[in-house]
Amino acid sequence: MKNSLYWKISATLLLLLVILGIGYISITSYISQQYYQESVQRLHYDLAKNSIKEVKPLVKGEIQKPAIMDFMHSAMVMNPIAELYLLDPLGNVITHAAPFGKVKMEKVDLKPIKQFINSEEQIYIIGDDPRHPGICKVFSAAELIEDDKLTGYVYIILQSDEQEKVESGLFGSWILKLGANLFFIAMVGALLIGLIAIWFLTKRLRNIIRQVQRFKEGDYEARICHKDSKDFPVLADTYNSMADTIVANIDELKSVENLRRELIANVSHDLRTPLAIVQGYVETLLIKEGNISKENRTKYLKTSMSSLERLSTLIAQLFEYSKLEAKQIEPAKEPFFMSELAQDVAAKYQILAEEKGITIHLKEKENLPLVFADVGLVERVIQNLMDNALAHTPTGGEVTIELGSTAEMVEINIKDTGIGIPEDEQAYIFDRYRQARRTGKNTKGAGLGLAIVKKILELHDTTIQVRSKLNEGTAFVFMLPSYQH
Repeated sequence: MKNSLYWKISATLLLLLVILGIGYISITSYISQQYYQESVQRLHYDLAKNSIKEVKPLVKGEIQKPAIMDFMHSAMVMNPIAELYLLDPLGNVITHAAPFGKVKMEKVDLKPIKQFINSEEQIYIIGDDPRHPGICKVFSAAELIEDDKLTGYVYIILQSDEQEKVESGLFGSWILKLGANLFFIAMVGALLIGLIAIWFLTKRLRNIIRQVQRFKEGDYEARICHKDSKDFPVLADTYNSMADTIVANIDELKSVENLRRELIANVSHDLRTPLAIVQGYVETLLIKEGNISKENRTKYLKTSMSSLERLSTLIAQLFEYSKLEAKQIEPAKEPFFMSELAQDVAAKYQILAEEKGITIHLKEKENLPLVFADVGLVERVIQNLMDNALAHTPTGGEVTIELGSTAEMVEINIKDTGIGIPEDEQAYIFDRYRQARRTGKNTKGAGLGLAIVKKILELHDTTIQVRSKLNEGTAFVFMLPSYQH
């Protein structure tokens, strides 16, 4: 449903207005009743005092019932809203002018009566209603004094039951008319103003929703503009950031897909070449089985073996790189001496280097600290860099493994005196299959060696740098954290 938020807010506003209207009517009713009671009390404030001037309810402690009854009768006729009670000094009801059998309290609380009598100004006070325990009403009261002695009180309730019955009907009708008229006018006016206000307030939110809808429909350039983000800054920033992330992920997925296709093409080519060589020489051996010399047989077998070794290396590198890229390899870090590892690797490559006429040097700084890393993965990094150096260093060249240290790191520098790398290619040599492209030579490398190096060092939260000049040589430098005791 379109604009459902708008209608939800509108319904909430309507409910709020209804609640406010009910509250308004209730408060108005309470204040009106209180106002009316206070006005009645002020109007008849001296009623009890004036009644004492007309009749003496007590004479020498004796109740003057005939005089009291005549006065009460006259008072009830003249003022039917009043109910008169004669109290003793303790608040006990001595007699009254209320209907027989309806007075249920024998004693009245004197505290409000004394407060009424002792007040210098006319104040709003309510007291007990003997006919209705627990209910308080406005009253008038006066002391009965004989021979300077308190003999009792005249206590007049100013709201009789008969009056309340009449008032309740009239008051209910008045409240109903007042509430209906005011509530209807106020609610309609407030609702119209509220709906218009909500429409304008949600205008920018609707613009935001439209941008989200555009993005959902494929317009990946849809963003929440600065003007619409003022009312919803967190929402706008979150959406824009999310949209940028999604677009970046889409671009990355497209890039990964392109790389996947490129990888498949390159792998197919690299696998096909050694397989074709092996197949060709095996077919030759089968065809010329009885007419081939021993020397040629040996030559063909060695060539086939070399191609198979290349194929095995390629497959191993592919598996290794795929595991690294899928983050299936977790480094098992431990402290070890980099100098010992470098010496072992240099010794392993010594024979191969001598066959190619290349000299290997190992230079290390004294008192090198322990390295905290995965010794197996670091060895793999150095081996790949050594393979790369020996593959691109001509006969008579040199390969040097140089170890140094800083305050918290150990630096490993593997450099050669080979053909170097063009400057415009240096940024791409760690990508898959860039090795063969930059050399233009048919080497045994599968183009994954440096990519594997980069992935392994990323697992150790470090990077590798290349420094190279054409026909002068290349140096690969990376750093590993030293072991902190």
